[in-house]
Amino acid sequence: MNTDSASFRNTLFPLSATYDKAWIMKNSLGENVLYNLESLCEVMEFKEGMRVLDLGCGKVASAIFLAKEFGVEVWAIDQYIAPSENYRRIKEMNCEHKVYPLKLNAKELPFASHFFDAIVSVDSYMYFGTDEKFTPYISQFLKPGGFIGVVDICFSKEITFLAEVPEYMREHYQDKWYFVHSLEWWEKLWIKTGHLKITNSEIVPQNEFIKNEYIEDFKFNKRSDAIAEALAQDKEGLINIFRMTAQRSERPIDMGNYCIEV
Repeated sequence: MNTDSASFRNTLFPLSATYDKAWIMKNSLGENVLYNLESLCEVMEFKEGMRVLDLGCGKVASAIFLAKEFGVEVWAIDQYIAPSENYRRIKEMNCEHKVYPLKLNAKELPFASHFFDAIVSVDSYMYFGTDEKFTPYISQFLKPGGFIGVVDICFSKEITFLAEVPEYMREHYQDKWYFVHSLEWWEKLWIKTGHLKITNSEIVPQNEFIKNEYIEDFKFNKRSDAIAEALAQDKEGLINIFRMTAQRSERPIDMGNYCIEV
């Protein structure tokens, strides 16, 4: 990265810029996880001592960031990454008294209702959150008045038919893209249950920078990545990164009406 790009990064992401870039990329499963998280933190408030659920935490960099920067307690769950691996990373960053790694399916959570002050999901929500029944399910773990925030990939328009899929995306569409939706689609999904009131919904202000650096990182490391390759060919701005936050209502949630498929 040249000097101008590094200076721009420091301006856009002053908190993330203090972390070793190699450490971030080693512990990101896609684009720079701390860039996306810091963008989300601009529109969510975290206070010391809050209980936070990090859904689909991957290699736990996001949970470590929240604990170190805001003094919150984080329950970091992921279905695929071993808790022992994540705990090693947590100890290396001196966060073992603030971050608790667990191997859990997002649709089979053991927590009490109203346990968390906030829920976040960085680069993972689209893998489980598209289920219409998931919105009330995950909302039950929030305290009334608590907040949920996600940052993830979206399309600038909804793709309804395979014929609408761009040529450069078709090879990997059925395993990488079919569950990606437009921002408007996500808004409707969250609103219609009545359990969440959206407080922010937009393409992240740092969208172009994050996408361009993601492409450059994979080129520099000479690694193949279907998403990075699609981004490099997307000349119409179809693929973007969005952030969305919502506040849980006081309305009771009766999960007897829902059956989450796993």
